[in-house]
Amino acid sequence: MSEFKFACPVCEQHITAGSEAAGTQLECPTCFQRLVVPQAPAGTSNLILAATQVTNPRLPAADHYRGPRSMTSGSRTGFYITVLFVVFLCAGSTAFLRWRGEVLINALSKEPAPTAEPTPVYPIPATTSWTMELAKATVPDTTASGSVHGNGFRCEKAVLQGGTLSLRQGKVWPPDLGISIHLFAQQAEDLSGKTLVVRPDRPPPVPQVVLRWKDDQKQPVTDHIDHGYGLKVVFGQASDGRMPGKIYISLPDDSRSFAAGTFDAVIRKPPPPKLEPASAKP
Repeated sequence: MSEFKFACPVCEQHITAGSEAAGTQLECPTCFQRLVVPQAPAGTSNLILAATQVTNPRLPAADHYRGPRSMTSGSRTGFYITVLFVVFLCAGSTAFLRWRGEVLINALSKEPAPTAEPTPVYPIPATTSWTMELAKATVPDTTASGSVHGNGFRCEKAVLQGGTLSLRQGKVWPPDLGISIHLFAQQAEDLSGKTLVVRPDRPPPVPQVVLRWKDDQKQPVTDHIDHGYGLKVVFGQASDGRMPGKIYISLPDDSRSFAAGTFDAVIRKPPPPKLEPASAKP
């Protein structure tokens, strides 16, 4: 019995068999294809024969590699339909999202923009007037009002913080109109029950007065006055964090600002002092 080698026509695996196995079937140990053992070569030839598959004839060498199967006409049509469906679905989703965004933008643009609350305008009171003669000044028993920079003023909020009395018109800081008086006191309670009179001819130092208003662009403007004004303030007794009082003040600005009437100031603690940075020791 002589042995010879032959090749699998599918995977080209070399297989050894005896000459008596020619024409029988066996399984390729690599690709497990059923093969027919070829006839053994005559003599001592080194030629390696190729076996044949049991169900399929031996393929040419060029057909050993099987590429992807070509699509049939039916499967090709179904593939194209699927692709077109996906394309139309994506285009429709994009168009819908764009339309929805435009609808939302149009809806938002049609909503009226929030308008700022109009600033109240008060008339300059006719019952009181500007004067530097404090003995002739009239102080009504109504909320302090008057004129600041030529505009009608009414005290909507009074604050006593430390030694500063502020009469304000407006809900935010800086106020639309205001008068601040920096009195010589460390704590608001030091002014409880006190009366302060400053005549126009009183020499310095006198409490500084700050006029506040806003220009046409709603920007805050201040005017600091430290002499030549008339002031009389009568403070009541501090109670429950508030201090009532009466005031008359006339200022020497070009608009002849003044205020007269009552107030009920909220007492606030003064801000903490600013600490000086420690200097480096030599």
